[in-house]
Amino acid sequence: MSGAERTRGVGALIASDRGHRKVSSLFRETYLDEAAGYLVAASKIAIVTGFFVPACGAPETDGPGGSSALGRCLARMGKDVLLCTDALCAPALRRCSDAIGGPEVRVVSSGEDILATGADALVFVERLGRARDGRYYNMRGEDVSVHAVSLDSAALLAAARGIPVIAVGDGGNETGMGNFLEALEVLLPEYGPCLSSVGATVTLPVDVSDWGGYALCVPLSLPGGRWLGPHPEEIGAMLEALVRERAVDGVTRRGELTVDGFPLEVHQTVVRILRAMVGA
Repeated sequence: MSGAERTRGVGALIASDRGHRKVSSLFRETYLDEAAGYLVAASKIAIVTGFFVPACGAPETDGPGGSSALGRCLARMGKDVLLCTDALCAPALRRCSDAIGGPEVRVVSSGEDILATGADALVFVERLGRARDGRYYNMRGEDVSVHAVSLDSAALLAAARGIPVIAVGDGGNETGMGNFLEALEVLLPEYGPCLSSVGATVTLPVDVSDWGGYALCVPLSLPGGRWLGPHPEEIGAMLEALVRERAVDGVTRRGELTVDGFPLEVHQTVVRILRAMVGA
């Protein structure tokens, strides 16, 4: 499989609009390699995730798995990696990362806290970004600002300091999706006021944010010819750990082994195919 064929294959797998949200139609093959390039060049990386669902009093299942797997991949490459989130999401993220021997989780309360880690690259996976009015909204258009710790400010601070920011999102309201604000306002006119205005150096618009984290492990694994990403059974272990910490599916709002309405088996199949693309 040529590099171009592999990249097209990854895009078709993680950004084919399986969730019918239209967002992933904005994915371009160049984004994946561009994002991986920034991560290869970095030495200390902070990965920011965690999406709290106020109606359930719990974080959602999307984000921690992709963040933990990507973080471990980068650690295996010799990078210094931290997972950052707010206090409401920390127990679930910690349990998820521990399930696969992933990176340390640090509780932060501001963008400055994240930059204070000394990271020379940031990654946001399924983390809310403020809309043009400065408020935060979920996919139902509900204002969830009271529970949203403004960690997206780290992306703004990083941009001002020349620190690259890689972002992954699937709904349009996440940090990084400001890169596509005008296009998303056309695709999702009724949701326009809720869209994130916070951009990134590179943003991956995908079907499920976890899949963006898993997919980044492909270009990062290729130089060594060894799959550094998660294995199918580890996807199950992470999801089970999240549910034990009362995490819920953000779409169904139920505490079960699903992410964005897709059952465990679908996520395991995605990882299995990604691993095969590396030839491992």
